[in-house]
Amino acid sequence: MAGTQRPEPVSTKQQQIAELARQSPQRGFTSLNHYLDIPWLIEAYHRTRRDGAPGVDGQTGADYGDDLLGNLQSLLGRAKSGTYRAPPVRRVHIPKGPGSAETRPLGIPTFEPIYEQDFLDCSYGFRPGRSAHTAVESLWKQVMDLGGCWILEVDIRKFFDHAS
Repeated sequence: MAGTQRPEPVSTKQQQIAELARQSPQRGFTSLNHYLDIPWLIEAYHRTRRDGAPGVDGQTGADYGDDLLGNLQSLLGRAKSGTYRAPPVRRVHIPKGPGSAETRPLGIPTFEPIYEQDFLDCSYGFRPGRSAHTAVESLWKQVMDLGGCWILEVDIRKFFDHAS
């Protein structure tokens, strides 16, 4: 295939976008369309877990792959024309704690590396390489550096539910 140029891998394009965001924190990215193409979308599909629960549309990853090229061409066309609208995040409710009848909503949105540059180092939620465990470890280290202190966690959501 002499003379044909191989597309950049997804990770290379993501790194370029992340580097632009890092170099120009005041810059607003209004469009990333020029980075989108079929090879990138195919690679993104292959990197996506297809054995997970279906999203709000009920379509599984395997179903989407049955007509992968057609689905990706449709997606690319909608993205480039401005008619694509991301579906709502699927919301599930998980128990608030052991033995608790209360639940909390959980939804995990998609994440692009361009926004990673805007997070503070103390941010942990839904970031690559970070978890609740690393957040607790960081908090523990900070408390130990202070020689100990009080940590108070309060859920005030239902504080005003009952009149005194």
